[in-house]
Amino acid sequence: MSDAWTRTPVTPDGRLGTPAEHPGRRDREYLARRAALARPARGHRVGDPSPHVAYTESEHATWRTVHAALADAHRLYAHRAILAAAEGAPIPADHIPQHEEVSAELRRLTGFAFTLAGGFVDNRRFLGSMASGYFHAVQFVRHPSIPLYTPEPDVIHDVFGHGIHLASPRFAELYRLFGRAALRVRTRRALDLISRVYWFTLESGVMADGAETKAYGAALLSSSGELAQLGRCEIRELDPSDMVRTHYRVSGYQPVLFRARSPEHLADVLAEFLEDFDDDEGSRLAVHASRGDRS
Repeated sequence: MSDAWTRTPVTPDGRLGTPAEHPGRRDREYLARRAALARPARGHRVGDPSPHVAYTESEHATWRTVHAALADAHRLYAHRAILAAAEGAPIPADHIPQHEEVSAELRRLTGFAFTLAGGFVDNRRFLGSMASGYFHAVQFVRHPSIPLYTPEPDVIHDVFGHGIHLASPRFAELYRLFGRAALRVRTRRALDLISRVYWFTLESGVMADGAETKAYGAALLSSSGELAQLGRCEIRELDPSDMVRTHYRVSGYQPVLFRARSPEHLADVLAEFLEDFDDDEGSRLAVHASRGDRS
C-alpha cells in the first residue's frame, strides 16, 4: 500500500475520531498479532510468495462482516463497471483468502498478483511494482471491535478493494500505466505528483453512471461509511493538473473527489497525463502542486 492512505475511524461512542483513538492502535494483543503478520515483509522481494497465514475464526468473522456490508454498499454506490468486475473477481465471502489463493486467478485474468507488504510502502516501490504486475498487499485484518472502519489499509482493503480492480483487464492496465510512469521518473517531486493522481483516481475516484455519481476507487470501495458520504463531497471534473494542487486527507474522508465521465474517459485522461510524464513535467507541475498539499 502507498504511504498516502488511512481512513477515519469511528470511536465506540459513535463519533469520528483520529487514527490514534482507534482500538487497533491501543490493543496490545491485536498489535502483537499485527506485528507478527507484518514481520515477514522485512526484506521480502517483490514477486516472492507470501507466507501462509493461519487466520483465527475471529479474523474470518471480521472479514465476513465487512464483506457483507460492502456488498450491500456496492449495490447502492459502486459504478456499474465495478459491479461487473466484482462478478469475476476471485474474492471469497466466507473467509480471508491467502494471497496466492487470489493471485492464482488474477494471473489468469490480468497477469497481476499480490506481493507482500507489512505496512506503508515507499511510493517508488509501491507504484513501480505495478509495471510488472505486482500489487503490494498486507495480510493482517482490522480490529474486530469496529469492523467497518480502519485507520490503515488492511487485507480487506488490499485484497478485496484492489482485487476487484485487478480482476478487470481495463483497470489492471491503468495500474500498469502508473507503474511505468513511476519507473520513468527519478525525482521524489515527480513521483509525488504521480502518487497524487493515483490517489484521486484508483484510490478515491468517482465516475458518472447515468445521471448519478458512483464510486470506482478502491479506498472508497473498501469503506461503506465513506461510500454513504459521497453526496456530501465536492465533485470536480477529472483533471490531473487540478489533482496535483488539491488538498487531500490522509487520515479521513475525502472532501473533494474527481469524476470521470466514463471508463474510457478515465483511461484517456490518465494515458495523456502518464504516458509521457517525466521529471521535467514534474518540475513544471510542482509549482502548482505547492499551492495544495496533504491535510
